[in-house]
Amino acid sequence: AVVVALAGAGVWGWLAVQDFLAGVPAIPPRDQLVVVNQAPAMTFEDMTGQVIATRGPKHGQAVSLAELPPYVPEAFLAAEDRRFYQHGAVDLRGIARAAWVNFRAHRTVQGGSTLTQQLAKTLFLSPEQTLNRKLQEAVIAWRLQQAMSKDEVLELYLNRIFFGDNAYGVDAAAQIYFGVPARSLSLPQAALLAALPKAPTRLALTNDMTAALARSHMVLRNMRSQGWITTDQEQAAMNAPPHLAPEAQGEGDFGYVLDMAAAEAVKIAGGQAPDLVVRLTINPTLQAVAQGVVRQTIAQEGRAAGVSQGALVLLGGDGSIRALVGGTDHHLSAFNRATQAQRQPGSSFKPIVYATALENGVQPTDVRVDGPVEFDGWTPTNYEPGFRGPVTVAEALAQSINTVAARLASEVGGGRIADMAHRFGIKSIPDDPQLSIALGSYEVNLLELTGAYQVFQQAGQRVTPYLVDQIATTRGAVLYSHVASAGLPVYDQGHAGQMVRMMEGVITHGTGTRAAIGRPAAGKTGTTQNWRDAWFVGFTPDWVCGVWIGNDDNAPMNKIVGGAIPAEIWRRMMLAAHQNLPVRDFPWLPPEPAAPETDGQLAVADPDQAGADQTDADQGDGMNGDRTDAPPAAAPDADADRAPRYQPRAGPAESPYPDPDYPPPWGARPQQPYETGPER
Repeated sequence: AVVVALAGAGVWGWLAVQDFLAGVPAIPPRDQLVVVNQAPAMTFEDMTGQVIATRGPKHGQAVSLAELPPYVPEAFLAAEDRRFYQHGAVDLRGIARAAWVNFRAHRTVQGGSTLTQQLAKTLFLSPEQTLNRKLQEAVIAWRLQQAMSKDEVLELYLNRIFFGDNAYGVDAAAQIYFGVPARSLSLPQAALLAALPKAPTRLALTNDMTAALARSHMVLRNMRSQGWITTDQEQAAMNAPPHLAPEAQGEGDFGYVLDMAAAEAVKIAGGQAPDLVVRLTINPTLQAVAQGVVRQTIAQEGRAAGVSQGALVLLGGDGSIRALVGGTDHHLSAFNRATQAQRQPGSSFKPIVYATALENGVQPTDVRVDGPVEFDGWTPTNYEPGFRGPVTVAEALAQSINTVAARLASEVGGGRIADMAHRFGIKSIPDDPQLSIALGSYEVNLLELTGAYQVFQQAGQRVTPYLVDQIATTRGAVLYSHVASAGLPVYDQGHAGQMVRMMEGVITHGTGTRAAIGRPAAGKTGTTQNWRDAWFVGFTPDWVCGVWIGNDDNAPMNKIVGGAIPAEIWRRMMLAAHQNLPVRDFPWLPPEPAAPETDGQLAVADPDQAGADQTDADQGDGMNGDRTDAPPAAAPDADADRAPRYQPRAGPAESPYPDPDYPPPWGARPQQPYETGPER
């Protein structure tokens, strides 16, 4: 019975061993182990062809030991396995030593894995720390050593080990960190790379250079103790720490751009493409200015203003994204507020409303009454107390008067405004919105709103913003190239010209005077309820730029409006963008009409209303309170010799209100509370 029991136990034990071995991966031929299945690495270039950064798992060229300086493999042996050539696949002596050291320290100080075991784990196993996995690791290491010589194992290790920062293999690490191939590594560089495989993410040279250098000194001491280098070489290497290549020092101002570009490149080229070279539309100088302006302004004014984040988009005339800032610091938050954040635009959406009104017969010189109004229980009010009475449509936009925008929305209907937004490239607006759309109550992102303004700049032609200009393989085969287009006609050129002139008034004498840059420019301010968002979007004949500031948690700012910090950021960005560019007007616009005979009064549609819009010179951004530092009202003859933007149509303008006694005395009705539409 005992014999039978022992025999049975032996059978079961044999079966258990066979079952365990069946779960151990087989060792393929060595040449297959050098080939890596990988997602594509991407090298990003700016518009000039200069390399910005490399992303994705990068595998350098496979190198042989004969190609490397002797101190390169010796550095890795000094760091990971000094007895590599004296023991088998598993080092029992090393395991015993590590166990004793760890027992005395009451924690894990040393590991007993050989370099061959580390290679087995890298090639075949998961990182989990279990007894079963350690046994599999030992079996695979034994099989590797049976199939290869020691030199071949070491060579494969150097070509496959991970170094952090997406670098796999010593050649990739040498290129990413130092900008040189592995065969050109210096002794200090080799020691520093050898320090990394122990904890490649924590010790990555872009993460903790101090800790990595400290470990590299241990590597150098071990190399000297083994007789591989002299004491003088050790000291010289310690006294000359390596410097990272510029491209290894992080992505600088390009983090948000690269996130967006990488996603677009994968979408265009596919996820299984070879390593790629992606050329972007980014102007590196303007990108640095954009990131610096946003970061510095928020740092200097953010605490007092109660604002923690900002975003900026700069577009060329063809829709090329020349600069994009998604936040103040990509390292702290990779959330791209220029493309991913959906925020209420406030009055910066009003140009879409006014564009719809012009398309439906309204003229800039038409008069609408700024006064109390109600639409199905909705009573929009202006930012500043009081009303102006009759004003021209052009002046209502310049001063961002909410009641007039609401009246125009009521006249044309929310559906037509939504259709206009869709034609301009804003896809987030529902087909049948409420009238509060007049005050920017529906969320958009900064890139699409900035792109919509480009329709005005481009005489009614819509061009789609784009970031990726070309995608090629590392061998030069072009996989994709952006094809420039003339733009899609979505809006009448004549109406676009009227909108440009009206939006110039925002900057010359309206809510956006802080955005003035000393050359023709048009734009619009925007601020949302309780000062949660502040915007300035505008354009010149050369550039379109949009700016947003606010807080990620939607917390209110300290009464910051679009005509303040956003307009200032916009101004600084546009001044930099226009350096060395000639001052010019929009080339497609006809010359402004000659000035009519006047008596020194500002021309208006109805002579009886002359001076009607000279009340309350500090009127804010309607919904939105964007007027800051507004100049006092001009004297009646201040602009007497200036040609007016528009000529009135023949005959007096008709009031939309038949009651001859309308409007009532403005003091007769209490001012309603500030209201901008639904809360976010």
